[in-house]
Amino acid sequence: MIYRDSLSPWCVIQHLPKLQYALIARFRKRNDAEDYVKVLRRMNPALTYEIVFDGGDRLC
Repeated sequence: MIYRDSLSPWCVIQHLPKLQYALIARFRKRNDAEDYVKVLRRMNPALTYEIVFDGGDRLC
């Protein structure tokens, strides 16, 4: 994990077919990520978004 990514451990991901995902954004605080997901869900309720914590094992 590069230093810049370690400063923002909260990731917003979009679920894709075949158990894949796309990284949408990274945040320093979980509250910021939750607010961003609320906006994304209002804009496009058909897509699935999730907040995950990237602790250094390169989840996102």
